[in-house]
Amino acid sequence: MTKTPRELGYRMPAEWEPHAATWLSWPRREGISFPDSFDRVLPTLREMVAALIGNGHSGSDPVCINVVNGAHEAEARAVLDSLPHQECITYYEIPTNEPWCRDHGPIFLTRDAEPKLAIVDWDYNAWGNKYPPFDLDEVVPTRVAELLKVPVFYPKMILEGGSIDVNGAGALLTSESCLLNKNRNPNLSREETEKRLREFLGVSDILWLGDGIEGDDTDGHVDDLARFVSQTKVVTVVEENSDDPNYKPLQENLARLRAMKVGGRNIGVTVLPMPTKIVREGMRMPASYANFYIANKVVLAPTFADPADEIALSTLRKCFPNRRVVGIDCRELIWGLGTFHCLTQQQPATG
Repeated sequence: MTKTPRELGYRMPAEWEPHAATWLSWPRREGISFPDSFDRVLPTLREMVAALIGNGHSGSDPVCINVVNGAHEAEARAVLDSLPHQECITYYEIPTNEPWCRDHGPIFLTRDAEPKLAIVDWDYNAWGNKYPPFDLDEVVPTRVAELLKVPVFYPKMILEGGSIDVNGAGALLTSESCLLNKNRNPNLSREETEKRLREFLGVSDILWLGDGIEGDDTDGHVDDLARFVSQTKVVTVVEENSDDPNYKPLQENLARLRAMKVGGRNIGVTVLPMPTKIVREGMRMPASYANFYIANKVVLAPTFADPADEIALSTLRKCFPNRRVVGIDCRELIWGLGTFHCLTQQQPATG
């Protein structure tokens, strides 16, 4: 196409706008995401899918699951077939390398005119060429676009879905440590990066945070730092322990957020705690309460058997009074270095 999505009237909706489905990529036993703990993450995945499909009534999220082949589908079914409302789960033969659908999956756009739905296929290099192979993950957005028979746009820029967050009304939140990292787009300046975000996501205000949290191998994805909860409000994680390496970067991000404006107005900022430091096999895990996922009827919130769990859940319940906030233990899932937002990708409703 010669015109950009912005020129054609497309925009990226906010996550809290109505979904037609939630997309997942089922993990592979031979994958690298859960070394020696694959079976231990399966109950968490089952609980996640159960919460998404809920009672199966209108308003719950139908779940679309990418699988490599029939054998892989059978593995997923062994975990999920005992759930009620199987009509809400659909399997698609779209092979992936790893399960992080937020980052390799399609970014969906909508507009009022037909075709109402479109997909942006950003380039993908597994967080700066850290985890090859990623050839299957790289083509997932186009495979989904072919399946849904919707237009697909190619910005020719590396970007993961977890590195951005939008309010659906023109503002986009991201981080310098990730989007400006030379392991992604070494030939693009900040100005050129901003131009592509505006043209391909239909946004106008680009809001920059600084550094990410310790242990985050994505170089600072914003979905571990701060998230829009309405068009004019964000939640952001803050570390209270001044001796923790996360204390300073999160304080700096908090200060930036408090100085930011959207549409000429200050952003409302609500603070989320950080869980106590989690170390496994000598590595710090990037555990963060900001990695929640907003579905149609529920908010999936990671918990870590930590005293701060209840504070985080209570804070999110105030942010989403019309949704059920479901806390699910992610102590095994975080070994893969991500939780619910990293695993999910929303398909907006167009009706």
